[in-house]
This record gives sequence, C-alpha cells and structure tokens, in this order.
Amino acid sequence: MERAEVYSRLADVFRDVFDREVSLADATTAADVPGWDSLNHITLIGTIEDEFDVKFPMKDVVGMKNVGELVDKIIELSA
Repeated sequence: MERAEVYSRLADVFRDVFDREVSLADATTAADVPGWDSLNHITLIGTIEDEFDVKFPMKDVVGMKNVGELVDKIIELSA
C-alpha cells in the first residue's frame, strides 16, 4: 500500500473521529489536533484498525509518537 493511499484513508478516519478536517503530516502529533485526548485516541486506533483491517500490538499503540510512525505501521501490518 502506498503512503498517499494511507494518508487519504487516514484523513477520512480523522474527519470521522474528530468531526473536522485535520491536516496530517508525518510530524503531526496528538498535541496538534484539537480533541485528540486519551479517549479519542482509543476510538481513533479502533477506527483505523477497522478501516485498514489491521490489529496494532499494544506496544505499538503506546509507542507511536506521530502520524508518520502510524502510517509506517499501517503499511507494515497490511503488507
């Protein structure tokens, strides 16, 4: 799966979870997105897992520091 496709689909997920357009880049973190708190993080991860038909190991869920790492993990798990 190409990064551009992952980003396109992620933009839809973020829009659904946060109910607004979110500008995503590799360096985007939770601090950059209004409303991205611990509760919405759980919702976001579950929605991403459903969208991409992947399952993140818990160590990856807590260890990812930005959207770029998230995209890398989605590509890795969906290969």
